[in-house]
Amino acid sequence: MAKLKTLYFCQNCGAQSAKWIGRCPSCGEWNTYVEEVVQKEDTKATGSWKPPTSSPGTSTAAKPRIITDIHYEEEARFDTNDGELNRVLGGGLVPGSLVLIGGEPGIGKSTLMLQIAMALRQLKVLYISGEESEQQIKMRAERLGDQHPSCYILTETNTQNIFKQIDQLQPNVVIVDSIQTLQSGLVESGAGSVSQVRECTAELLKYAKETSVPVLLIGHITKDGSIAGPKILEHMVDTVLQFEGDRHLSYRILRTIKNRFGSTAELGIYEMQGSGLRQVSNPSEILLSQRAETLSGMAIGATLEGNRPLLVEVQALVTPATYGTPQRSSTGFDSKRLNMLLAVLEKRSGLRLGQHDVFLNIAGGLRLEDPALDLAVCAAVVSSLNDLPLSADVCLAAEVGLSGEIRAVSRLDQRLSEAEKLGFQEMYISQFNARGLDLGRYGIRVHPLGRLDEVLSGIFG
Repeated sequence: MAKLKTLYFCQNCGAQSAKWIGRCPSCGEWNTYVEEVVQKEDTKATGSWKPPTSSPGTSTAAKPRIITDIHYEEEARFDTNDGELNRVLGGGLVPGSLVLIGGEPGIGKSTLMLQIAMALRQLKVLYISGEESEQQIKMRAERLGDQHPSCYILTETNTQNIFKQIDQLQPNVVIVDSIQTLQSGLVESGAGSVSQVRECTAELLKYAKETSVPVLLIGHITKDGSIAGPKILEHMVDTVLQFEGDRHLSYRILRTIKNRFGSTAELGIYEMQGSGLRQVSNPSEILLSQRAETLSGMAIGATLEGNRPLLVEVQALVTPATYGTPQRSSTGFDSKRLNMLLAVLEKRSGLRLGQHDVFLNIAGGLRLEDPALDLAVCAAVVSSLNDLPLSADVCLAAEVGLSGEIRAVSRLDQRLSEAEKLGFQEMYISQFNARGLDLGRYGIRVHPLGRLDEVLSGIFG
């Protein structure tokens, strides 16, 4: 029998202690330590994955090598047949990678993973579910439409049984739904605990790296939006994706939080339909399709998400404050930056906003941090304050400084091309962006200006 011992684990960061602690010394949270029974690994245990060809005494210790002597060949990525997922992953699924996908309950994580499993027709896919039965997965597959003849479904939570089936099936891709439901025989604690999540992830990581089989994990999230489980879970995996959106709206956003094989600035957009998730190849047209052309408080800003230019609608509502302290509320935009822009409008443009409530919204449920939206935010606020609508053919892309100057933004040519493609006639930019850029080759009239007052007077007269 293996020796048992009791340890206390922080449910927030995964730190461990031999005794209970009120405040975690690692993350600083209070009352997060929970007692768990940990079983030391037994040499006779068979809960974790082991290479089929391994035998006792055949392993060799790693030796240091000069970096110039290490030969590297870029492996061909697996095409997931999903352009949005390929973009977010950096070009496709890397062999031997461990990908973690998190999101709110009911947002569509299982639908996305099953849809990907059905799309990988050239590969043998094993879909492991610890939350749903085979019948439930079959019902979802019927709703998604065309089914994959080499997609295998396994409803199991014990990692020992899972690796036995993996050794027999030899799949090309493994999908686990979800990591919080798995339970290893090496740890004497309940499924979803810190020690179980860490142990099960370590076993899957070892399997992925030694067999070059990519593994996709679905993870739960906490009430504050972060991925549930120990923080070490995000450090162990290669890629962390966040699947987000409003369940009452049809659009979903796949965002990269961590990616060892590509950029973390990419964005994938889907539309939830009755037959599954549809890829949105041109999100700008959808984000601008419902805009009202004659209402005040609306401005169109040109932003970038990764390498993808987006034209988004910025909505502002400015009303007299009912109570003594005016409200400042923003959805999809940094509230601190909104307060800064309002202070610039008061100081540099002479607007009386101290006795007004200001509400700001980025249409479509997007959350953006691009400073190029500063000018669109200012224009929308001024439009709502004076009840003067902007022209439907005007687009804005510039950062606003504290002294009221219009600052340059990156990759303006991509923003101009996107605005021209969608039929905009005018675009206000910084005069510093106009240097060295041939503005005559675009079918759009460009206004390079240097001060916020110049832009506002040019738009509103």
